[in-house]
Amino acid sequence: MKDPKTIITLSDRFVEDQKKYPWLKMLLSAYEVMDRGIELAIEKEKKNRNTNLACKKGCANCCRTHKDIPLYPLELIGIYWYVIEKTHGSLRETLKKQLESHQKPICPFLIINSCSIYPLRPIACRQFNVFRQECYEGEDPYHTRRQDLLTPIKELLDKVFYIMLPFYGIQGNKEKHQAIKNNFLNAHVQNLHTINWKALSKRMIHYDYQNL
Repeated sequence: MKDPKTIITLSDRFVEDQKKYPWLKMLLSAYEVMDRGIELAIEKEKKNRNTNLACKKGCANCCRTHKDIPLYPLELIGIYWYVIEKTHGSLRETLKKQLESHQKPICPFLIINSCSIYPLRPIACRQFNVFRQECYEGEDPYHTRRQDLLTPIKELLDKVFYIMLPFYGIQGNKEKHQAIKNNFLNAHVQNLHTINWKALSKRMIHYDYQNL
């Protein structure tokens, strides 16, 4: 287990940005809870299944094959912020082109088998983990071998949604619990592939022009 004193959290990485954008602390806190929960769940499953996680750095099969990637409104805002203000150099220029010409199922944020928005990748990506063996080219294990996937943890998702709900104007504990019970956020989810990413490319160009 990692020494907590040596862990640099998402909140640590973007301290000044959180002062500028109040919603960002909410999103980063939700992602931190999700990541920690997934990390513990993976370790538990490795012991129970007596196998290892097949996902590894450089593997981008799911980024190329998944036609439906759920994305919540707050996550979309987070992606916009990260892409516009935190990407630089050749990666930024490549992103502009890919966002302009995006066609599913390949994720527009995949660059050379690497996620260009990894710190702000959606909840759906964070919890998609495959055990036992690597995916073969073009395979979507959700359809071919669902038993090898980490099962989504409802209690963990509820905790994450609980943190995010104030962004949508839901403040009180009672109201939050009711919203989770009624699947409030699921009613607002979008498919990453159906979003008009050309608009983000234009925002990047406008931001660059303003900061010449």
